[in-house]
Amino acid sequence: MPVPIPSPFTPGALPHVLVGRVRERTRMGDLLARVATFGELAGPPVVLHAPRGLGKTSLLRDTEDRARELGFVTAWVACAKGSPMLTELASSVRRALVEAEVLDDRSTKRVLESIAVEFAIFGVSLSTEFATAPAGAEPPPAAIGGMERVLHEAAVAVRARGGAGLLVLIDELHAAPYAELGVLLNVLQNLAGRRAENPLAVMTAGLPSTPEMIMRAATFGERSEFIGLERFDEADSRRVLEEPAGAASVGWARAALDAGLAIADGNPYLLQLVGDSTWQAAGPEAGDVLELDDVDAGSDGMRGQLAAMCRARWDSASELEQAFLSAMAEYADEIVPRDHIATTMGRESRAISVPRARLIDRGVIEAAGRGRLRFTLPGMGAWIREFQAG
Repeated sequence: MPVPIPSPFTPGALPHVLVGRVRERTRMGDLLARVATFGELAGPPVVLHAPRGLGKTSLLRDTEDRARELGFVTAWVACAKGSPMLTELASSVRRALVEAEVLDDRSTKRVLESIAVEFAIFGVSLSTEFATAPAGAEPPPAAIGGMERVLHEAAVAVRARGGAGLLVLIDELHAAPYAELGVLLNVLQNLAGRRAENPLAVMTAGLPSTPEMIMRAATFGERSEFIGLERFDEADSRRVLEEPAGAASVGWARAALDAGLAIADGNPYLLQLVGDSTWQAAGPEAGDVLELDDVDAGSDGMRGQLAAMCRARWDSASELEQAFLSAMAEYADEIVPRDHIATTMGRESRAISVPRARLIDRGVIEAAGRGRLRFTLPGMGAWIREFQAG
């Protein structure tokens, strides 16, 4: 009896097949090549920014894989609200060097005491308090000097062992403490002054608020290389659905593919969700074709997941922000003029700037042209209408 093929789609996880992002992948590959070829700093930190679900983490992981093939040692950090970033960065660098047999683990240690951060790596001690430092506060010189030496000596050690250099990848950068972000930016600014001595690249990702946060943490943060990710166009969206299925010898009927594309509207996460839900409903074997009925059969699972995501975004919004979202949902089209929102809320256009900015910062809505907005999660407008009607 033939065994059904496991779904090749991975909603909420790294995709089996990375599609699109050619321009971004080329740019990040060029920066890695600069370090590998010349043994110098790649340049200012790269900052991928976009709402959730557009593939920032997948692009960072793809870059990490390519970097390792080039001989880089890579250190990964995922920031979390309320957690220190620099100690995690130091620890990640240490682990990476030990795993790559660049350093013996016995030569490093890290100690965390209350709100004081102290670590000794390569004989460098760093002690400072970050917890209460406000945005824009001058970073302590000891913190900057300590982390500067950590990254410099780690990168040099990798190069001395025949590697390309050190790649630091920081995800969820918007969750980093302001003061610690200021330290990191100052460190990279100082290392740039000795570019030829630092075989290092730093690549990060965060929500749409990240560029503003970086520039508030340090004025020269504006020199970072900001790369915004957009939804996929139709050609890449088709590839996201067709290529993983094709690799398993399963096809898509034209009507089924068109229906899936309409649901996802170019959102990488939703494309994976559509593909997986359809696959689970069909249970295909090699040589089968996914039909429109399979998309319809998988729609209950899709709707349940989308409803949970919409509800989470709605519940996290303030009363004023919910009024803003309701006004957007009332509009018939996906692209909503700002004037319509203001009129529906009974306010002047300038008076809705604060909720608009907060919702954009959190990745709930996004600009879609001058004076126009849309939900970042396709289908959220319909969910709000159903929720309020029910």
